[in-house]
Amino acid sequence: MLKLRLLLSLTLAMTTVSGVCAGAEYRIAVIDPNRVVEESPQYEEARNVLSAEVRERESELLEQQEAVDELSDKLERDGALMSEQEMNRLQNDIRARKRRLRYAKAELQEDFALRQTELRTKLVKQVEEVVQQIAREKEIDLILSEGLVYFSQRVDISGEVIDRLKDEFEKR
Repeated sequence: MLKLRLLLSLTLAMTTVSGVCAGAEYRIAVIDPNRVVEESPQYEEARNVLSAEVRERESELLEQQEAVDELSDKLERDGALMSEQEMNRLQNDIRARKRRLRYAKAELQEDFALRQTELRTKLVKQVEEVVQQIAREKEIDLILSEGLVYFSQRVDISGEVIDRLKDEFEKR
């Protein structure tokens, strides 16, 4: 259904453009957004930054988990030798640490998703700016993206967008 709507929209757009530009030449190009994102150095940098941020926090969580495991082992190993008060205090400590660990894991996941969205939004904006620059420079009237069934390499400007993103990345 979505493909049918896209095809109808494209047909309507082409009919409108050809009617408006009767006799005039118009230029159409396409970009493969997945290729542009995956091959851009900005994406690689964002992925590395995000990985570093997550790795640091995950190591902290791992340390906390190991501490909880040690306390649980101690309770299991020495529980029979402890007074009831000591055992209750240790059980409460383990429960509290597990709860804090659970909250910290949830917070990490939420922060990761938020940061990922933030970096993706920044990259999408950069790609849009580059695509618009190329469209103006090459006098392209229409650039199509996702949802395409077929396009020839003659109209694919993805490589050019990637090259421009690389140039901008190196200028920083």
